[in-house]
Amino acid sequence: MSEKRRDKKKRILRNGESQRKDGRYAYKYYDNAGNVQFVYSWKLEKGDRLPAGKRDDLALREKEREIKQRLEAELIPQGGEITVLELVQKYISLKTGVRQNTKTGYNFVLNILKKEEFGKRPINSVRLSDAKLWLIKLQRDGRGYSTIHTVRGVVRPAFQMAVDDDWLHKNPFEFQLATVVVNDSVTREAITRKQERSFLNYVRESGCYKKYYDAIYILFKTGLRISEFVGLTLSDIDLEHRKINVDHQLQRTMDMRYVIEEPKTSCGKRVIPMTDDVYVCFRRIIENRPRPKNEPMVDGKCGFLFLDQNGNPTVAMHWEHYFNHICTSYNKLYREQLPNITPHVCRHTFCSNMAKSGMNPKTLQYLMGHSDIGVTLNTYTHVQYDDVETEMKRVVNAE
Repeated sequence: MSEKRRDKKKRILRNGESQRKDGRYAYKYYDNAGNVQFVYSWKLEKGDRLPAGKRDDLALREKEREIKQRLEAELIPQGGEITVLELVQKYISLKTGVRQNTKTGYNFVLNILKKEEFGKRPINSVRLSDAKLWLIKLQRDGRGYSTIHTVRGVVRPAFQMAVDDDWLHKNPFEFQLATVVVNDSVTREAITRKQERSFLNYVRESGCYKKYYDAIYILFKTGLRISEFVGLTLSDIDLEHRKINVDHQLQRTMDMRYVIEEPKTSCGKRVIPMTDDVYVCFRRIIENRPRPKNEPMVDGKCGFLFLDQNGNPTVAMHWEHYFNHICTSYNKLYREQLPNITPHVCRHTFCSNMAKSGMNPKTLQYLMGHSDIGVTLNTYTHVQYDDVETEMKRVVNAE
């Protein structure tokens, strides 16, 4: 379980709150224009004792309440004609305690609305046809189906909030997306065993990329999420008992802060056994791990297995770039091209390989850290004609 941040009095600090070395409290927030702002106080709560020699001021959490009230008031222009962008900003401001990936998604949608004329329209002027035409425009402008799905996933509940607050009578985004825009998204497929071998062999034999071999092999053979993998520390790797303890993820925010997050569900916390090959890879990684003078610490955790050139833990983006460079280099050399392989494709491939090998579905669900076995069976396992043919022959020969 990731460690909660606390002040010097052992009180748990909320999102955005921190305490400096001199004891002063700080609160970081974003204004309605998306700019980072800070406020400070020598007191966290109203009843706290003021340090000697310091000028009295509102406590930090009193300031936080005023800021939230002010930001909310700013979002409602005079006359009540709130725009689409302002409505979405208000909706997002009420979503506290969300995960870092969710915050990133919200900012992504806000940035799109800031560039679109549609974001400037008063919400009471948006009709059902207007909402549909805007999403069609996004696709014609080159936005993919998954992007449009993400945008609508934020805008629709924002408009529903307006309906619930009696600003609107009807939600104009209450329609089936697939009936309006074409689903051109590409399903992420697991790669074949032959493609996996070719990719791993190329990495192992490459003078440039072989330093990534052990890590990539582990991703293919454990099904770890990349955020779980980069979050692993020395204390999570039990070489003696050959176990991998998975109970957190490492993320990096848009303002380049590193944060530790717990898995989405309790099923994400698990212990994965190491195969002999995975054990050898982890042992090499630990033996070759650099010993920095100042170990980076994130929310109480240190000893991360992989560090970048600046001595900071690597994050998902680093490994996505590594994989992209490797695939591009491979496809320049060989006629038989590899598909786009990412860390998440490794996870798909592991799950599919285990399912095809006959692993018990509940065991596979545990290894993948899924709360719903339907996700394991329907999303991550890809059956092709060759698989069906092989399975039919196996069943017939067993009769």
